[in-house]
Amino acid sequence: MKKIRVGFGFDVHQLQDEREFWLGGILVPHNKGALGHSDADVMIHAICDALLGAANLGDIGKHFPDTSSEFKNIDSKILLRKVCDLLAEKEWEIGNIDVTLCLEKPKIAPFIPEMQQVLSTVAGISSEDISIKATTNEKLGYVGRQEGVHCYAVALLTKKSA
Repeated sequence: MKKIRVGFGFDVHQLQDEREFWLGGILVPHNKGALGHSDADVMIHAICDALLGAANLGDIGKHFPDTSSEFKNIDSKILLRKVCDLLAEKEWEIGNIDVTLCLEKPKIAPFIPEMQQVLSTVAGISSEDISIKATTNEKLGYVGRQEGVHCYAVALLTKKSA
C-alpha cells in the first residue's frame, strides 16, 4: 500500500492600486495587485505551503524567507519548482492540488484553464490534477472591500516507495 499524506496551505496578501496581479502563475489584468516580497502570487504560495506541509517540510517562509534579498520580486513559479524538487528528493509525488481563491474582483473564471496549464507545467503533473475555484466574500471584510486576497490549497502526496 502506498503512503499518502494531505497538506493544507493558506496565504493572504494586501491589494494595492497600480501593481501587477499575479495569480496561479499568470498576470491577471486588474487595477490592483498583491503586495509582497516576491511577486505575491497568493495562489502559488498557498499551494507551496500545502505541498510542504504534506511532506512535513515546514512552510514557505522557512525555505524562502521574506528577509532574504535572494527572493525579492522573485517569480513564484520558481518557488513552486523548488518545492517540487524538494518533494522529489524525498520521493513524494503529487496526486492532486485543490485551490479556493477568495477575491471580490476580478472574476478569474476566464483565466482558470491558463492557470491550470502553467501550474501543471511547473509542478510536472496533469492539468486535470489541479482544481482551481474562486469565491467572493459577499462584500464582507478586507476581501469584500477589495483590500486583500486570500487563498486556500489542499494537496495530496503519495510516496514513491512505501
